[in-house]
Amino acid sequence: MSKLGNLGARLYRGEVGYDFVGKRKIWYGISILITITAIVGLAVRGLNMGIEFSGGAVFTTTKTSVSAEAAKQTVEETSGHTAIVQKLGNGTLRVQVSELTTDQSRTTQQALAKKLDVPLDKVNTDIVGPSWGDQIANKAWTGLAVFMILVVIYLAIAFEWRMALAALVALIHDLTITVGVYALVGFEVTPGTVIGLLTILGYSLYDTVVVFDGLKEGAKDITKQTRFTYREIANRSLNGTLVRSINTTVVALLPVAGLLFIGGGFLGAGMLNDISLALFVGLAAGAYSSIFIATPLVADLKERDPQMKALTKRVAAKRAAAAAKAEAGDAEPHDEVPGDEDPGEDGPQAGLVRQASTRSRGGRGRSPGKRR
Repeated sequence: MSKLGNLGARLYRGEVGYDFVGKRKIWYGISILITITAIVGLAVRGLNMGIEFSGGAVFTTTKTSVSAEAAKQTVEETSGHTAIVQKLGNGTLRVQVSELTTDQSRTTQQALAKKLDVPLDKVNTDIVGPSWGDQIANKAWTGLAVFMILVVIYLAIAFEWRMALAALVALIHDLTITVGVYALVGFEVTPGTVIGLLTILGYSLYDTVVVFDGLKEGAKDITKQTRFTYREIANRSLNGTLVRSINTTVVALLPVAGLLFIGGGFLGAGMLNDISLALFVGLAAGAYSSIFIATPLVADLKERDPQMKALTKRVAAKRAAAAAKAEAGDAEPHDEVPGDEDPGEDGPQAGLVRQASTRSRGGRGRSPGKRR
C-alpha cells in the first residue's frame, strides 16, 4: 500500500488525525477575510457581464491582416463602449461590444468594414437585445435559487436541519468567493459561467454529503455512551474522508487548470475562460468549505443542543474521574464506568475506541523490571 493510502487507512481508523473542528475559529476567520475581499472586489469593480446578459452585438469578420488592437480601437471610438476582440485561428476577428442599440450596431459595422477595407456584408453582425439579456439573467438567478432550495430540502430530510444549514452556508461561501474572483480579474460573465457555478456547487455538495453521511452514522446513539463528544465524532468523520477529498479535488483541478492556463492563457482561446475559471476557483473553494467550514459548523450548531451539552459534561466528568483514579493508582485511564454502553468495535467510532483503548493499555504486559 502506498504511503498516502496507508495514511488514509490510519485516518479512517482514528489512529492519527488533525483537530479540524477544534481549530474552527481559525478557519472561520480565514473564510470571513476571503469573503470580505470578494465582496469588496464585487462592490468596487462589479461584474463584466457578457452580451447574453447586458445586450449588445457580436461582429465576425472575414480573414484579415488587421490586428486585433487596431480593430478594437476603431470599434471603441465609433461605439463609445468597451470592445472585446479575439483573433481566431482562421485569421478572422470576433468583436464583442455590450450595450449597443440597433442603430449603434449598424454604425459600428460600417466603421469596422471601412477599417478592414471589405464590403459591409462581409462583416456579420449578431444583435442581442437588452430585454433578452434580462430574461437570461432572471432565468440564471431562478435556476440558482431553485438549486439551493432543493439542496436544503433534501439535506433536511436525509440528515437534519443543522446539516442542511451548514451545507447552505458552505455553498453560499463558495459562490461568493467565485463571483468575487470574477469581479477582481475582470473575466466576462456568460451562460458558460453560470453552468460552471452550478457544476462546482454540485461538486462541493457531494464532498460535504460524504462527510455528513459518515458523521450521521458515527453519531448514532451517541448519547448512550460517555467516551466521546459530538465534536470528537465529527472530527473523526472528517479525518476519515480527508485523503479521499484531497485526491478527488486534485484530480478534478488538473484538467480544469489545463483549460484555464493552457487553453485560455497560452493558446488564447478566450471562450474557455468563461467556464474554466468558475470551475477552478469553485472546486478549490468547495474542497476548502467541505473540510474547514461545513463540518465544524455542524458541530457548533449541534453542541448547542441540551442533550449534547449534557453529553459533553458527562464525558468531561468521566475523564476527570478516570484521571484522578489513575493518579491515585486505583485504576487505569479510560476504564468503563458502570452503565456505559460500548458503541462497538465495528461501528464508525471504532477507530476512536481502539485509539483510546491503546492509550489505556500502554503499560500492560510489561515486566516491572523492564519499565524505565
